[in-house]
Amino acid sequence: MLTGFIEKVKNKEAIISIVGLGYVGLPLMLRFAEVGYRVIGIDVDERKNELLNKGKSYIQHISSQQVYNVKDKIYATSDFTASSEADAIILCVPTPLDKYREPDLSYVLQTTDALLPHLRAGQLISLESTTYPGTTEEELKTRIESVGLKVGQDIFLVYSPEREDPGNPNFTTATIPKVCGGDTPQCIEAGHALYSAVIDKVVQVSSTKVAEMTKLLENIHRSVNIGLVNEMKILAHKMGIDIYEVIDAAATKPFGFVAYYPGPGIGGHCIPIDPFYLTWKAREYGMHTRFIELAGEINSGMPHWVVNQIADALNSHERSIKNSKILVLGIAYKRNVDDMRESPSLEIMELLQEKGAHVSYSDPHVPFFPAMRHHHFDLHSEELTAQGLQGYDCVVLATAHNAFDYDLIAKNAKLIVDTRGAFKKFTQNNIVSA
Repeated sequence: MLTGFIEKVKNKEAIISIVGLGYVGLPLMLRFAEVGYRVIGIDVDERKNELLNKGKSYIQHISSQQVYNVKDKIYATSDFTASSEADAIILCVPTPLDKYREPDLSYVLQTTDALLPHLRAGQLISLESTTYPGTTEEELKTRIESVGLKVGQDIFLVYSPEREDPGNPNFTTATIPKVCGGDTPQCIEAGHALYSAVIDKVVQVSSTKVAEMTKLLENIHRSVNIGLVNEMKILAHKMGIDIYEVIDAAATKPFGFVAYYPGPGIGGHCIPIDPFYLTWKAREYGMHTRFIELAGEINSGMPHWVVNQIADALNSHERSIKNSKILVLGIAYKRNVDDMRESPSLEIMELLQEKGAHVSYSDPHVPFFPAMRHHHFDLHSEELTAQGLQGYDCVVLATAHNAFDYDLIAKNAKLIVDTRGAFKKFTQNNIVSA
C-alpha cells in the first residue's frame, strides 16, 4: 500500500484533494497544481468555488493570473463525494475558539465525518489546522478506524501544520520548511513523500503530537514576546520613553535578542487563538500555563489601552470620545493584506462606537466592510484627502499599510493616535503614540 502511494506521488499520478480553500488551502492548492498534480478543492462557500473554476482569485495577495495559470489542473466543489477520487486529502479548515475561549473543533470533526463515507484504502489524510496535541490521534484516527480502515496499514494519517504568512513576499508555500508527523512510521514516510513533492524542505518528526505541539510553540513564542513588548510599551509611555527607539537600540545586539514590535493588540487566525488550545489541554494534566495566559491577557487588553489613549488625546484637545468623528486607518490585522481575522482594529472600532464616537475607516485592502460572524459595520473605506482628513476629530493608525500617504495624514489630521510607530519621523505636536 505504501509503495503504491509513493509511486503515484512520485509520478504525479496522485490526485490531491484540499478541504477548506482559505488563506491556507488556496496557496497549497495552487502549489500542487503548479507542480503538475490534479487538485480537487472542497469548500462549502460556493462563491469561492465558482471563482476558482473561472480562474479567478478571491484573496488579494494571490492574483487571478496565478489561479488562471493552473485552471486546467484544479476543480472546486462543495460536494464531499469528490474526495473519493483523491489519493491524498488535506484538511485546511478553521479551528477557532468558542465563546468560553475553549477549542472549537467543530469544523475539523464535521469535515472528517463528511469524508468518512468516501474514504478508501490507499489514501493519505493530512490535518493542517492548528490544534492541541492529541487531536489527530484522538479524534481523526478514532473516526477513520471506525469505518474499518486501519491507520498505518490501509490508510495513512499525518499532521502537518500550516506556516503561511499572507502578504510576505520573502516566503512562499514552496520555500517555507514543512513540519510533518505521522501516526506510524509508514504514515511519516507517506507524508514526507507527499509534501516533499511540492515543498523544498520537509522536517520529519516522530509523531502527530510532536507536530501539533511544534505549531503551538511557534505561535506561543510570538504571543509571549509580543505580550512582553506591549507591556514594555505601556511602561515606557508612562515613563516618557520612546519604546521604538529602545527596541531599535536593543536590536543592534548581534546575539541573544530578537526585535518584536508593539501594536494595538494581536490579530490573524493564529497568534490570538492558538495559545489557548494548549492552555486548555494543559488542564487535563493539572497544569496552569501562567506564562502563556498572562501574555494573552496583556495582548487582549491592548485595544482597551488604545481607546483610553484616544480619550486622553481628545481630552487634551478639549473633546470627548462621545460625538467625535474618528477615522481608523487600517482594519486588516497586518500590513498590506486584506485579512481581517481577529483584527484588533475591529475591537477598537466597537469600543469607540460604544462610547458614542462616529467611527469611519480607511483601508485600501478592504474597500467594503465584509459580513463577519462577530463584527457588524455598514461602512466602506474612506478615501484619504486633505479636506476629508481635516473633517475628523481624531485619526487612529491601527495597521500601517504601505499604501497610506503618511505625509498627507500628518499635515492634515487635527489629531493622530499612532499605535504602530509609523509617525516617528514627524515632529508635529498633534501626534500621540499609543
